[in-house]
Amino acid sequence: MTRSVELARTARERAGGRGWVAASVGPYGATLANGEEYRGRYGLSVAQLADWHRPRLEVLVAARPDVLAVETVPDVDEAEALAGLLREFGTPAWLSYTIAGERTRAGQSLEDAFAVAADIAEIVAVGVNCCAPADVLGAVEVARAVTGKPVIVYPNSGEEWDGARRTWIGRPGLNTELAPHWVDRGARIVGGCCRVGPAEIAAMKAAIQAQAF
Repeated sequence: MTRSVELARTARERAGGRGWVAASVGPYGATLANGEEYRGRYGLSVAQLADWHRPRLEVLVAARPDVLAVETVPDVDEAEALAGLLREFGTPAWLSYTIAGERTRAGQSLEDAFAVAADIAEIVAVGVNCCAPADVLGAVEVARAVTGKPVIVYPNSGEEWDGARRTWIGRPGLNTELAPHWVDRGARIVGGCCRVGPAEIAAMKAAIQAQAF
């Protein structure tokens, strides 16, 4: 984990020194390797989740990234555990949920989910990632209304992860023309997650630049 931050920092310097180095803090469910990060509700308490995340955060904070990318969080309990640790460490981070429709993957309302971050100064942006592109717009509006913080969005291609078969299923393809609408509603950082490549990122950038806000 430390080496990943070092490599990212070196790459930034070689590219001219612009941009932030973000160290990814993924969900507990991803380590189970069965798709649990897309369901949440692991049967662990907030305290147990905090204990699990703590040593990983300690390593990443010591590596001195510019920001922590606390991402693909499926459950409010896990968000609460991570928010408490971020406040303790005093490290800037964004908090990004993975959602299904108008709720977290664990079934909680987005209002309750984003409220976790509203009063945490260390959480400098909030948003959604690794979700269907069609679910982004409503989440942007809720995130802004609840927190007043900058909003970050980076959906996947629209496919679904089949944890049992360990493969992506469904129809691939991100409609990059959605990106200007996300910005229009308040998104300030836009990108892509699983199965979204450089071509789609470039197309989203072009679509946003072509739209006058």
